[in-house]
Amino acid sequence: MMLLEKKNAIIYGAGGAVGGAIARAFAREGARVFLTGRTRASLDAVAEQIAAEGGEVETAQVDALDEQAIETHADAVVRATGGIDISVNAIRVAAPGIYGIPIVELSPERFSLPVTAYLNSHFLTTRAAARRMIKTRSGVIITITGMPARAATPGAGGVAVAWAGIEALTRGLAVELGPLGVRAVCLRSNSIPETTVIREGYNARARATGQTPEQIQAAAEATTPLKRLPTLADMANVATFMASDQARAMTATVANLSGGLLPDS
Repeated sequence: MMLLEKKNAIIYGAGGAVGGAIARAFAREGARVFLTGRTRASLDAVAEQIAAEGGEVETAQVDALDEQAIETHADAVVRATGGIDISVNAIRVAAPGIYGIPIVELSPERFSLPVTAYLNSHFLTTRAAARRMIKTRSGVIITITGMPARAATPGAGGVAVAWAGIEALTRGLAVELGPLGVRAVCLRSNSIPETTVIREGYNARARATGQTPEQIQAAAEATTPLKRLPTLADMANVATFMASDQARAMTATVANLSGGLLPDS
């Protein structure tokens, strides 16, 4: 039996590398996946891959910062399927000047942009899912952050603050929704070299230091006890497990995909 058979999953930011990987993994494990994002072309590309493998998939252009669009789409999913079993927010806030700059050099606008965008989006999407999951007394809400949520990271600026806030929001949801049958978990990952943002970061650091991107990546891998960084497949596999009934005893927790660099205390 597949881990997510007959489950209905909404993935926000499904056109991105992480969201797309999770969507494909969910579909392979039997979930009916509803892909949302702001760019139709990237959503369609992921949907075509899923459909080619025999998965059930639907797409919708939904801005994960638009309350009305989120609520309307969630209602449509419930009408079509009877309920929402899994909600994943995998959006990435990409804007120049919010990452890699010392805090003292940030403008108030550049500092607050990721804080406002990430937290508002996660509040809106998790609230929409929770309200509908409560009615069936079941469901899993998955959020995603990075290591700056907990680790002191130079240049992380408002992104680190936003991710720490998402983890706090996840814990709050878990304690409030647990008695109603709904779980909330977070995935906190180390850098994933396959993603565009990490590749661009390695390229920029390579240019600044006279090294190659491969050398930059190798140095990052060497800092972890496993001597490797997580892959998109690793992230998708952990997300699938967390969304499944095999993880039904887990809530109010952060899955640590740091490769051991950030040990739990």
